[in-house]
Amino acid sequence: MPDELFEQLDFEPNAQFEKIIADLMDHHYSVVPDFLSPLETDALREALLQKFENDAFKKAAIGNRFNEQKIKSVRGDFISWIDQSVASEAEFKFLKQIDALAAYLNRTCFLGIAHKEFHYAVYPEGTRYKRHLDVFKNDDRRQLSLICYLNEPDWCLQDGGELILYLTGEDGERTRAVHPLPGRLVIFQSREMEHEVRPARRNRLSLTGWLKTF
Repeated sequence: MPDELFEQLDFEPNAQFEKIIADLMDHHYSVVPDFLSPLETDALREALLQKFENDAFKKAAIGNRFNEQKIKSVRGDFISWIDQSVASEAEFKFLKQIDALAAYLNRTCFLGIAHKEFHYAVYPEGTRYKRHLDVFKNDDRRQLSLICYLNEPDWCLQDGGELILYLTGEDGERTRAVHPLPGRLVIFQSREMEHEVRPARRNRLSLTGWLKTF
């Protein structure tokens, strides 16, 4: 069943969402520096770390359930999916923010977003995810990819772990490096934007997900 909240939420002009839409139209990606407040980031980081300590994470794979492969040299993260029916207060609040964004995108851009899915991700020190697209050969329902960083407040540029976006244009290909600073959101078009995760010098924490069509 689709996420009915996407259509039921009240619609009011939202400057932050309008900026995201403008960026997606112009560049196919958007970076929102303070999508989460420090308190929200701390609460979600605590939830992530608690699940990690309780062995609720599993090694991430390449592909979906029909062609799943685990190749450490390509992808080194561990993940734990969020179940909204048993979400913590912090997780529920975050998912409500995403519902509001999805509803806004549907009303203004007619994207047909019907579902969302999110997981926590931990990249242990030195691991990476090589260049890839966020769609599968047998499933292209992912419309937008979202990454919200939950790293420690003292995370600095020297810690690495950048998200590298591969941008194509009339002048050829170039890259944009996005540093995983806490509370920052990156959103990009899943079917268009190739990207990779560079190794970090400490554990790299995030909340990653997708807005999907039917």
